[in-house]
Amino acid sequence: MKAADLFSHTEFKEVLNVISDGLFFSDGTGKTLWVNDASEKILNTPKNQLIGKNVAELEAENIMNPSVTRLVLESRNTITTLQSSYGERKYIVTGHLLRLEEEDLVVVHSRDITNAVATSDKLEETERLIRNYSREIKQMKDRPLPPKQKFIGSGKNFRQLNDLVEKAAGVNTTILITGETGVGKNAVAEQIHELSDRHNKSFVHINCGAIPESLFESELFGYKKGAFTGANTSGKAGLVKMAEGGTLFLDEISEIPLHLQPKLLQLLQNKTYLPVGETSTQEADIRIIAATNKDLYEMMEKGSFREDLYYRLNIVPVYVPSLRERPEDIFPLLQSNLKYFNHLHGEKKYFSSQVIDILQNYEWSGNIRELENLVERLVVTSRNSKIAPEDLPEKIQSVSSDAASYILKEEESLNEAMERIEKSIISEIYRKHKTTRKAADALGMSQSGVMRRIKKYGIKLHQQ
Repeated sequence: MKAADLFSHTEFKEVLNVISDGLFFSDGTGKTLWVNDASEKILNTPKNQLIGKNVAELEAENIMNPSVTRLVLESRNTITTLQSSYGERKYIVTGHLLRLEEEDLVVVHSRDITNAVATSDKLEETERLIRNYSREIKQMKDRPLPPKQKFIGSGKNFRQLNDLVEKAAGVNTTILITGETGVGKNAVAEQIHELSDRHNKSFVHINCGAIPESLFESELFGYKKGAFTGANTSGKAGLVKMAEGGTLFLDEISEIPLHLQPKLLQLLQNKTYLPVGETSTQEADIRIIAATNKDLYEMMEKGSFREDLYYRLNIVPVYVPSLRERPEDIFPLLQSNLKYFNHLHGEKKYFSSQVIDILQNYEWSGNIRELENLVERLVVTSRNSKIAPEDLPEKIQSVSSDAASYILKEEESLNEAMERIEKSIISEIYRKHKTTRKAADALGMSQSGVMRRIKKYGIKLHQQ
């Protein structure tokens, strides 16, 4: 069941309205689903100005400050705080995160403690606590932002990935990370290193596709003094040596030259390597993680990747799902990146509910990398503090517009929606092809069938 479906029952809402405590319900993105009468009174704002809005908007409008819903979604934990409202009423406010089958639901419960405080000899202590909370919240806002989070998610697929990462970090074997471009394979590799026993040693990231083939061996394994023309006179330690005791991350492993693959195989199997110009091998105490967005098995069958190297790399495979496979993680990624880029560029931007809906339904062919780039662009280029749909790139606006036409409108039945969509398609095809015969061919229908629908929907041909 979806969270919004809970509030389609009148009797259920009537029961909640007789409760004297405030109840505020939001989905996993912070969008307000419903509030009871008591919560409406506490916030001193009509329900129709609350329902459908994101708590970020309500917080920006100072209707609630801070938003307990936002704090719950950011921490993924229960949050309790003291707050004051209009008329100097005092409330103890607790936010709970409930995980339903299909999505998250946040319930914020507010209890009036004004009378209890007023009749208690602890009034001064309570007010001191409220002042402390306010001061702490202000300090939180002024505090420098921590380093950008790279490994974020809460959905089922992310939790499975996280479990596998934790298991992989506990062993000292080779790992092969696969997944589409932009899914964050490097972030997964870094997370494995940070959770491993080697976390206090170097993490050396090599992009195999960025090193010229002629320099690959010397860059990876290093070389001795005078090994070749143009070499450094004192020799050079390679990247393998730099990763000693730590982790060597071979990104885009599919791009490693074929003639160097046997030397990489030796490093994987024996943890030994031969610097250019040397006559004796050196030992390497390293953990190797490789990553690719290509099908190494297919490359192996075509002869462009060694079979023995493939099987030696693929001991612990880790697949990183695309954003299309983990849509529930889009919202926390959007919020985390918004917070980061706001701090980076000295802004206080926030997403409108419409923008959040659009971005959660967008395909994200470029995955997390595309999402990060878009959020930074919106923070820099949006005209107002509220990031609105018109601030989005035209490509995303057009996709969201097309998708919206297939969504049921308010109080519209399925049959009515199907007829509206059919009318729109026939009108557009006729406008494009100019005649009913060509339109019928394009639609795979008979001309008489097209004419019947044109008459049924009252499509005016001369206006097409």
